[in-house]
Amino acid sequence: MNNPVDVVKGPGGAPAEAADARSALRALRGEVGKVVVGQDAVVTGLVIALLCRGHVLLEGVPGVAKTLLIRTLSRSLTLDFKRVQFTPDLMPGDVTGSLVYDAKTAEFEFREGPVFTNLLLADEINRTPPKTQASLLEAMEERQVSVEGSARALPDPFMVCATQNPVEYEGTYPLPEAQLDRFLLKLTVPVPSREDEIAVLQRHAAGFDPRDLSEVSAVAGAAELAAGRAAVRAVLVDPKVAGYVVDLCRATRQSPSLQLGVSPRGATALLGTARAWAWMSGRDYVTPDDVKALARPTLRHRVQLRPEAELDGATPDGVLEGILSTVPVPR
Repeated sequence: MNNPVDVVKGPGGAPAEAADARSALRALRGEVGKVVVGQDAVVTGLVIALLCRGHVLLEGVPGVAKTLLIRTLSRSLTLDFKRVQFTPDLMPGDVTGSLVYDAKTAEFEFREGPVFTNLLLADEINRTPPKTQASLLEAMEERQVSVEGSARALPDPFMVCATQNPVEYEGTYPLPEAQLDRFLLKLTVPVPSREDEIAVLQRHAAGFDPRDLSEVSAVAGAAELAAGRAAVRAVLVDPKVAGYVVDLCRATRQSPSLQLGVSPRGATALLGTARAWAWMSGRDYVTPDDVKALARPTLRHRVQLRPEAELDGATPDGVLEGILSTVPVPR
């Protein structure tokens, strides 16, 4: 791609072209794979979120390396990274920052919280009360923090990666729909396959230390992300494909298994993730298969099951799979 929009200045003034950016972002999977085994699909989802300027909710049982995955990803990027362990006693100011009185100057000065970074890991986000959860709402949507009437912009790029445990409910505070909708993707971190789990054990038997990430190299940064985002914005969307996205989202609003369907913001999110996936796949146009590939991670947290459907064993992914199989695909 030689379009001027595809060229962004990288470190030292060197141009970062879209093709180079794509190669660098694809290389992230290899770097993360040096530490975390068998989670390539999750890493791809995180890269798509970075390209779309979105946020990610990671859900998985304890022990599947959710935290280690984000730490390793941050090491693969030349971006600032901070982690917050969400606990019941965490206050909003502990996340966003607060005004602190300086006795020397007799004035209040703002002390930035950990949210002022490029990549924020909100670990076990459902363990903190709603008031603290809500402190992230403005940061995630407006990319700024307001304290005492003054708005302070967050760095760019900025992404929140939140983790939660789907099987433990005691002492947790489920995220409300309004905050779930702020996440571009909800990625399920699976238990590794038998072969991958054997590989994990062999690494540990050889002396692997999850705290030591020295073998991971930074392969991409802000310049590559900027070039990738510019290229994604240039990906073509046929009106029929846009109509297919709308038809899928409208079908969720009419499904008898759902009491809450996908909003227009969800439809916009699906189109955005499909464009990023198309670009990562080496194409400059979106296909219905791109939409299908990203439908579940983009929409599963934006729908709500009816109680009777939940009692019958229905799941958001199952309902979405049924909708994908019944909505006509454009040709």
